[in-house]
Amino acid sequence: MLFPATDAYDHGRLDVGDGHVLYYEQAGRADGVPAVLLHGGPGSGCSPAHRRLFDPQRYRAVLFDQRGCGRSTPRGGVRHNTTAHLIDDLERLREHLGIARWLLVGGSWGSALALAYAGRHRERVSGLLLRGIFLTGRADLDWFFRDVRALEPDAWQCFAEHFPRRRRRDLLEACTRVFARGDAAAVAALCRAWSMYERRLLDPAAAPTAAAPGEVPAATVDRYRVQIHYLARGCFLGERAVLGAASTLSGVPTAIVHGRDDRVCRPLNAWRLQRTLGGSRLALVHGGGHDAFAPALAAPLIDALARFADGGRFDGWGAA
Repeated sequence: MLFPATDAYDHGRLDVGDGHVLYYEQAGRADGVPAVLLHGGPGSGCSPAHRRLFDPQRYRAVLFDQRGCGRSTPRGGVRHNTTAHLIDDLERLREHLGIARWLLVGGSWGSALALAYAGRHRERVSGLLLRGIFLTGRADLDWFFRDVRALEPDAWQCFAEHFPRRRRRDLLEACTRVFARGDAAAVAALCRAWSMYERRLLDPAAAPTAAAPGEVPAATVDRYRVQIHYLARGCFLGERAVLGAASTLSGVPTAIVHGRDDRVCRPLNAWRLQRTLGGSRLALVHGGGHDAFAPALAAPLIDALARFADGGRFDGWGAA
């Protein structure tokens, strides 16, 4: 069960250069175990619900919106916005807050960013708690934009019908073309369809519906602008780079949570990551999808955080 909602005890804005300013906040207790939440997307942001994963009596939880995301500015900005920039931003934020080492808690895209950061700054990482593993490779992108139709054919068809038939063989490229052309109406229509598609993959029990007409919030358009900027470029990483970083982290306390019914990121990713990162522990969750706040996934995440707070490790949690 998630912890009760709490307010942040501190928040601020950090100028990281290149015209980008990050929003960040801290929740829990100032003398608690330092942990930083790396949100997914790319392009999403943190929400008050993320605070509810952390025991406010034990953790100093740092949440922030990555470049171009959420309350960071410029929202939707893709200039000077790469994974290398995000890694540098994390270091600036850590130094700004005076934290020597912290636990990285990353979900979906945030799991890849956590591994990339840890691979470069291992000495600053006390542990890794990773959920819904995304390896950023072509196989992951093909899964989301094509192969998941084996499980969700109606949801995929509703999304694919947004494009001319000749473009449906590569929906990632089709999405990239729409954003590149810059037609505001076409971009908004794509964002509406994409949002409905994602919603269905997150909740397979939902009835398939076509994208409803209506105004698309500017924040939604900005979120997908950042997301397509990253996905079209393999998130500036790729599977080899992510697993390569993981291979250098043997001995770093690591817990991996992945839903067996995850439609967004393949459970195979978590399996492969555990076999790459020596000493890591894995929970493949029956009945779990991609939603970190659903009870099936929230329970093992909170349990892992409790174990780490006890002794800085995940001993006895999940499968070795």
